[in-house]
Amino acid sequence: MHKTLLPEGWARPIGYSNGVEASGRTVFVGGQIGWNGQCQFETDDFVGQVRQTLQNIVDVLKVAGAEPHHITTMTWYFTDKKEYTENLKGLGQAYRDVIGKHFPAMAAVQVVALVEDRAKIEIQATAVIPEE
Repeated sequence: MHKTLLPEGWARPIGYSNGVEASGRTVFVGGQIGWNGQCQFETDDFVGQVRQTLQNIVDVLKVAGAEPHHITTMTWYFTDKKEYTENLKGLGQAYRDVIGKHFPAMAAVQVVALVEDRAKIEIQATAVIPEE
């Protein structure tokens, strides 16, 4: 069971949660980037790489029996803040298409570079599968 944490009097965040309380089996997803399961990039488009990155997270979660709504936290690392902010509408659509209307606690950070030169985004996630 997950519980979204919103302190009294705080504005409701859009597209993320300030905090999430959860109990159960924890699944840690290492940083995923926008290439496919064969480690090949199919696009250099920022939104396209985000979509693939999110799908990679869902694919890893599935191996553990987890689903997108089990995600409790995500950290997004991108190489260009301007590219991120200029694509919010497309990012939101890609997110809803892959993850749905589930908004875990999130952080977004611009970094100088990612290990893979073509990667524009890397996302790390943690999920908690509730006890039966």
